[in-house]
Amino acid sequence: MLSRSVRQVTRRAMSTAENVKFFQVYRYDPEVANQKPYMASYPIDLDECGPMVLDALLKIKNEQDPSLTFRRSCREGICGSCAMNINGTNTLACLSYITPPGQAPSSKPIKITPLPHMYVIKDLVPDMTNFYDQYKSIQPYLKTKEPKKDLEVEHLQSKVDRKKLDGMYECILCACCSTSCPSYWWNADTYLGPAVLMQAYRWIEDSRDEFRKERLDALDDAFKLYRCHTIMNCSKTCPKHLNPGKAVASIKKAIADELH
Repeated sequence: MLSRSVRQVTRRAMSTAENVKFFQVYRYDPEVANQKPYMASYPIDLDECGPMVLDALLKIKNEQDPSLTFRRSCREGICGSCAMNINGTNTLACLSYITPPGQAPSSKPIKITPLPHMYVIKDLVPDMTNFYDQYKSIQPYLKTKEPKKDLEVEHLQSKVDRKKLDGMYECILCACCSTSCPSYWWNADTYLGPAVLMQAYRWIEDSRDEFRKERLDALDDAFKLYRCHTIMNCSKTCPKHLNPGKAVASIKKAIADELH
């Protein structure tokens, strides 16, 4: 429930502003006894707010309800912290326009919820523990079978080999793709999900890594990899416009090629 001070701010904003937009935000505080999750509505005067959804959330927290909790950091689509579901789409709040350029303003409220099918710690903050554990499991670092003799020389690769990593290294691990995947919803304890699998393929394709076969063998599993049914929600929702679905398909092909 909104506090009295918040209701007063709400009424004042509605009565004095002309360009008001409402934001319906998912609220849940496990420290409040017997409180179930609910949606709270906040009015924002767009004439006094930045263009992004993150600007609105910060304005709500700073001026209306300091208890509102969410993650954010860079504001530039680099850190992935502010991943959430906005109007039914997983995206980054810092890259999501309140009114997209070229579109007419809408009177409909903007609905904001946490990333779907993850445990919620508080409000818009999901528990990413399982996601990061899965990322750790693929050993996301360069592995060689013999240590370099000259530690002052980099692991060099050709421009052609370097280009193979384009479209994968840019992933910011925001989990928008994995939490849009029905297979991940149903099998998050065993299926690695598109984000982690794309990162796995990033190291499989790296010409400097000497554990390609071992990495493929580790992924050749009915649940880790083959729960993917090419629904392609992952590639549609990626805020960095990457293609995790293609990377997952490439892993399957690489494993098939190894078997022959």
